[in-house]
Amino acid sequence: MERSRIKARLNILYTFLHLLRSSSLPRSQISAMSTTGSLLLLAFLSYLTILTAQASVFSYTYCFNQKGNYTNSSMYQTNLDIVLSGLTSNTQIDYGFYNLSHGGQNPDGVSAIGLCRGDVKPNECRSCLKNASILVPNKCPNKKEAMGGYNECVLHYYSLGALESNTPICMKNVNNATDVDKFNQVVSDLLYKLREKAAAGDSLRKYAAANETGPDFLTIFGAVQCTPDLSQQDCSDCLVRATSEIPNCCSTKIGCRIIMPRCNVRFEIGRFFDPVPEDSPSPSPRFSTPTSASGGKSNESRSVIVIVVPIVVAILMLIAAVFIYFRKRKHKETSQPDEADQLDDEIKPTESLQLDFDTIRLATDNFSDANKLGQGGFGPVYKGKLYNGEDIAVKRLSMNSGQGDIEFKNEVILVAKLQHRNLVRLLGFCLERRERLLVYEFLPNKSLDYLLFDPTQRAQLDWEIRYKIIVGIARGLLYLHEDSRLRIIHRDLKTSNILLDEELNPKISDFGMARLFVVDQTQSNTSRIVGTYGYMAPEYLMQGQFSMKSDVFSFGVLVLEIISGKKNSATFHGENSHDCLISFAWKNWREGAASNIIDPVLSNGSRDEIMRCIHIGLLCVQENAADRPTMASISLMLSSHSLSLPLPSQPPFLTNNISLSEINSREYNSSEATRSSERRSNNSVEASKNEVSFTELYPR
Repeated sequence: MERSRIKARLNILYTFLHLLRSSSLPRSQISAMSTTGSLLLLAFLSYLTILTAQASVFSYTYCFNQKGNYTNSSMYQTNLDIVLSGLTSNTQIDYGFYNLSHGGQNPDGVSAIGLCRGDVKPNECRSCLKNASILVPNKCPNKKEAMGGYNECVLHYYSLGALESNTPICMKNVNNATDVDKFNQVVSDLLYKLREKAAAGDSLRKYAAANETGPDFLTIFGAVQCTPDLSQQDCSDCLVRATSEIPNCCSTKIGCRIIMPRCNVRFEIGRFFDPVPEDSPSPSPRFSTPTSASGGKSNESRSVIVIVVPIVVAILMLIAAVFIYFRKRKHKETSQPDEADQLDDEIKPTESLQLDFDTIRLATDNFSDANKLGQGGFGPVYKGKLYNGEDIAVKRLSMNSGQGDIEFKNEVILVAKLQHRNLVRLLGFCLERRERLLVYEFLPNKSLDYLLFDPTQRAQLDWEIRYKIIVGIARGLLYLHEDSRLRIIHRDLKTSNILLDEELNPKISDFGMARLFVVDQTQSNTSRIVGTYGYMAPEYLMQGQFSMKSDVFSFGVLVLEIISGKKNSATFHGENSHDCLISFAWKNWREGAASNIIDPVLSNGSRDEIMRCIHIGLLCVQENAADRPTMASISLMLSSHSLSLPLPSQPPFLTNNISLSEINSREYNSSEATRSSERRSNNSVEASKNEVSFTELYPR
């Protein structure tokens, strides 16, 4: 009887495909709809497979060997028998959670937890747990802690004299998804929504189930659940932990189940749960399964509904999807994408890097002060550790950081596409709950300024290491300017944006201010000056013109700072009390006293190599952008000591007492600029104007 009903449902699909082929629709549309219908047929067959699998009860057990054994006829076995036999004796509890302990807080004390899926009826729940109470001890003989059960319930018992384990059990569907990335994205979104709902449940039930449409018109069903004695936060944390196991267990599968003692997560492409009314802690009687003769008819009707309804819905969705597809296709042929569409197209390839906020929060111990690495104008940076043990650095943008969604997406898009040993590696990002988080690889030696400008730490930076840092920065910039498939102008190159790994190799970071150039573009203009004063080229500072030569100027300042161990904003004794590092270096080099520029701790470095780098640094900071070398030429100068260098001209003597509002007043109201500069200064690590990054939240 059941086989004939299934055959009849399949005939519906075959008839639908036949009608398509015999219709008068254009051949291209028939082909598209037939292909989609075939995918629907495959999905339906998978759906029937799941229904068949669910009809046969299967069990699972996990024996916690590390918790030790008990002996037969011992006090522990006595207490365990009492707990398991009395776990479901309280018939007043009808919402699927049972918790019973016996024997006190000692090694022989036993506690047991029984949890049924939120849609399971009370009688079925108690029956399931009773069977599990017999099954699990037999599968794990003499084990003090074990967990197991069926599709409908989970039983877990453990010793009160030891900590309760939190080991997850993973069960996966044997079939793989066809479009893994899209499938996983739908699953991630579905489980996140369910986690929020389940964690917000009451003290009777923390359960949520729903479904979403996935790729190839598949319907993905998901359910999450916690024991109701957990707080909202503990439930959310448990579900985050369970969800984080999915990539390791079944990242390509169309179904997965993660079971932990206090929570569980599951998704499949077939329905494995019954609806539960929102306003009741226990399942409604209308979803119960009668055992009388009329109950047989009810089961039969329900089977018909379970099979027919998804087919009808899927066919309607198929027709609607085909209609929308051809309408969008026609629209694309008659219109051009605007800038917002292009931005969305660029951010889509990076969506696989999007991380869940709760995952980052747990990795950083809720952004604790103990994990705080530093504070900048953008906000704090925290150290964290993911579940796989990987160390990360999390940049958490504050609401008044000045870096808005455009700058945030800009950094994500650019860094995700850039791969070079001298560029910091982006591991992920989060744009959720008004939070903007960037997750980078963790670099243990912090930033260059932390070591270079510290009186004691700078000693570990001998000339060999400093030269390696200079060469590494040059290679990173060369990649940005010429070697990558994009042409990137960083616009905020400075010592605090050069991070150092465990071997003190440099990595350029912070691409929030970077601009993307087309291949044949040489320069551009902006109406808002962003960056760090002291590192900005004069044509950019005064006229808003920036190009690859703007980064070259910043690189020259960096080279002089690395050689001297002094900030560009430092005060130097000379004819002008406002001399900056650039003017100080120029005057001493011109007078043949370049040794005055060199950091005293570099006593053992190659004098010729140091002098050559000073020469290169002065070439980079020339006032006329056309006179500055390209990064390709600079890399050649650094690698070939036999190459003769041209003489530099006098660099621009920018004094440290210049007013920032004077600079910005050339482009907009000075009072606005003053407020902006004060706001940035209040958010910076140091009060020095040379260390403040400026970002204006206006189109440019």
